[in-house]
Amino acid sequence: MTNEADNPNLLDPFEVRVLAVLAEKESLTPDNYPMSLNAITNGCNQLSSRDPVMSLSEETVAETLQRLMQRKFVNGITQAGARVTKYEHRVRIKWSLEQDKVAVLTVLMLRGLQTAGEIRTRTGRLHDFKSVPDVEQALQFLIDKYPPLVSKLALAPGTKEPRYGHLLSGEEALAREETAASYGGSTSAPAQGGRVAQLEAEVAQLRQEVGELAMQFAEFKKQFD
Repeated sequence: MTNEADNPNLLDPFEVRVLAVLAEKESLTPDNYPMSLNAITNGCNQLSSRDPVMSLSEETVAETLQRLMQRKFVNGITQAGARVTKYEHRVRIKWSLEQDKVAVLTVLMLRGLQTAGEIRTRTGRLHDFKSVPDVEQALQFLIDKYPPLVSKLALAPGTKEPRYGHLLSGEEALAREETAASYGGSTSAPAQGGRVAQLEAEVAQLRQEVGELAMQFAEFKKQFD
């Protein structure tokens, strides 16, 4: 097993979350992509469709974006006349992936260990997989890459389907996640994953969209000042 400390290509948990949010929102909210720092922070801290749930400050997200840009995982875009920098991911280019593979990897980065069936359900608007075998084919592609981006885990006791996890943080990190999941340490936190959490996530998304619209209106208004 590779020593994580000796591999400079591995991503830390914050880098994984930021990169995954950019990949997710490109498909879910294309009108707001590339994304502002505030929008990325809101996406990182969503209570729904996230495991684990995080609470990152804008400062932490900004520092994470800088690291990702230095390693060519993210581009920063400053448009003429714009007051804020927008950010876009380079996952497709970095790993030479088509959208179906990007969708699978994104969901694994956002929601932890999952079966192929769960991945198919959760990819949703990221990519329309017609069947579970289609998902398994995409997973196998990610497993066969060099170095591999995904690993297929051994069947857990009492289960019938194998789970998959990403290797972007290394084999040791994946092993720790697998151990935690077997002891109930990596769950979706049902107390936070219910209707209230969903409403809170929707409110955060609406606030983000209103902020983006206000900024666009301010830029439009400048043309007549």
